[in-house]
Amino acid sequence: MTENQRPPASAAPPPDHTALRVALWRALHTLVDPDPVFRDLIGAQLIDEPDWRSRPDMDLQFSRPMRASIAGRSRFIEDLLESQIHQGVSQYVLLGAGLDTCAQRRPDLAAKLQIFEIDQADTLRWKEARLSAIGHPPPANLHFIGLDFESNPDWLRALSEAGLQLDQPAFFVSSGVSMYLSKSANAETLQTIARCAAGSTLAMTFLLALDELEGEERALMEFVMQRAAESHTPFQSLFTPAEMDDLARQAGFKTTELVSAATLYDRYFAGRSDHLRAGHAEAFIVASNGSPRVKLQPAESGCP
Repeated sequence: MTENQRPPASAAPPPDHTALRVALWRALHTLVDPDPVFRDLIGAQLIDEPDWRSRPDMDLQFSRPMRASIAGRSRFIEDLLESQIHQGVSQYVLLGAGLDTCAQRRPDLAAKLQIFEIDQADTLRWKEARLSAIGHPPPANLHFIGLDFESNPDWLRALSEAGLQLDQPAFFVSSGVSMYLSKSANAETLQTIARCAAGSTLAMTFLLALDELEGEERALMEFVMQRAAESHTPFQSLFTPAEMDDLARQAGFKTTELVSAATLYDRYFAGRSDHLRAGHAEAFIVASNGSPRVKLQPAESGCP
């Protein structure tokens, strides 16, 4: 963001409720679940809401599957990131970054990266001001790009202007975003990344089509969709796994891998004494357009 894009921090409204809730669920998992698979308290410090644990959406029983889902996907993304770094990738792009705090929590990884966070300009202005206020001013290798990448099809140019080296591979992440975009916008995002330098990889979450869900899972998804519509942030895109895989291959990716909630359970939650587990409504597509391919090491208990 250039200086003329930055009004005083006090003028920037806080992020939307979804971004705040996700950050607080990461913090809640860190604080209340034994042997957390992912640790993040910085997001809650950014929000600075002293009584946040009394919020209805932070109820310990109600939030169990949601905070497990958020923790599992966050851990999976950073495990992928570490694998990418080991394979020589040094550019990390977060599409819809929200209150991600990798740059602050993982200096061991961040020191090896140029990190690019794309989100609404107001969200990033607010985040930048809050990071400075809590003693984490954004370092030189953390680049904020304020734009709506659905309405700005030239977002890759904005990344290039911010310092992304288009002739070098990058690791792109889109987490908790695809359902808010049209299917055509999701396809365009996939196509744009597939055309990036060979060796680039995308990890993207998507929500399963209702016909893929049964019983309580389907009822919960229908409830969440209704609440999202009432909040003027309706879900626009749900996918079957086969549909998402086809979309990625048609976009030009050479290799694709579907990662289900069951796979994440086996990797991070199996054998837990508290039986914490995520729902089955969210999955990942991990797609690469050439070497190096993603190679994950076996997960260790706990988290870095």
